[in-house]
Amino acid sequence: MVIRLHKKVFLLLLTVIWLTCLILFLYWQDNGLTVTRSEYRSPSVPRGFDGFTVVQLSDLHNKQFGKEQKALLDTLAALSPDAIFLTGDLIDRRRYDLDTAIKLVEGAVKLAPVYYVSGNHEVLSGHYDEILERLQAAGVHTLENEETSLTAGGASLPLCGLSDPQYFSTTLTGRLPDQQEALLDVWSQEYDFLLLLCHRPEVFDEYADRDIGLVFTGHAHGGQFRLPLIGGLFAPGQGLFPAYTSGSYTEGAATMYVSRGLGNSLMPIRLFNRPEVVAVTLRSEGPL
Repeated sequence: MVIRLHKKVFLLLLTVIWLTCLILFLYWQDNGLTVTRSEYRSPSVPRGFDGFTVVQLSDLHNKQFGKEQKALLDTLAALSPDAIFLTGDLIDRRRYDLDTAIKLVEGAVKLAPVYYVSGNHEVLSGHYDEILERLQAAGVHTLENEETSLTAGGASLPLCGLSDPQYFSTTLTGRLPDQQEALLDVWSQEYDFLLLLCHRPEVFDEYADRDIGLVFTGHAHGGQFRLPLIGGLFAPGQGLFPAYTSGSYTEGAATMYVSRGLGNSLMPIRLFNRPEVVAVTLRSEGPL
C-alpha cells in the first residue's frame, strides 16, 4: 500500500511539473519578445542612408507587453531606430481596443518618426476613421495609398504606403485592387528605388513585377505554428503551408520582409513563433 501510494504521489507530482512547464513554455511562446536583425545591402541605397536602421512592428492585435507597453518600448529603444514602420492590424476587430495601440505609438514617436499603413482589421473594424485620427494626433505619419520621403545624411528615399486592399473591396481576388496596381505602376515608374509598406505579403509577385526595391509586410502571423524544415503551417490569404511567413524574400530587384507579428487573432497560441520585432539596417553597397 505504501509503495502504491508513493507511486501515485510521484505520478501526480510529475504531472503537475509537466503541466506547469507546458503552461510556462506556451506563455513564453506568446509573450517572449524576440528581435530579428538583418542588413539590406544595395547600391540603390543612397550613401546618406548607410547605417540607417528601420524597425518594423506588425499585427499587434491589442497585445500588451508590460504596463503601458513598457517591455516593447524598451526593446524598441535598445535598437536606436531611425524610423519605425507599423504594417497594420494594431487592433483586432473582434475585440476592439484602440487605447492599447495608442500607448505603444505614443511611446514610439518619442524614439523615431513612425509610419503606418492599415491592415484588414482596421479597415473592417467599423472604426477606421477614428483609428487614423488618433494615430495622427499621436504624431504618426499615416500612409493610406500615399507617399512621403525619408531623409538622412543629405539624401532622401521615397516611402510609399498602401492601405489594406479591403479598403477598396471586401472581396479579395488574390491580387491588389486596380486602384492600387495603378499606384504601384506610377511609383515604380517615378522612382528607381523606393520603400513600400503594405500589410499583405501574398501579392509579392506584384511587387516583384514592378521592381519595387524594399517592401515591408505582415499579416501572415509567421504561419502561427512553425515546424522545423516546414516553416509556418497556415496564413490568412495563403492557406496551408504558406509561401511567405517570415524573414526576407528576393525576386529580381525586389526584396520583401515579412514580420511574424506580435499578437494573435482567432488562434490564441503561437508555437515556435515568438512575437517578433524586425530591425533592418540599410547599407549602400552591393551584396557581400
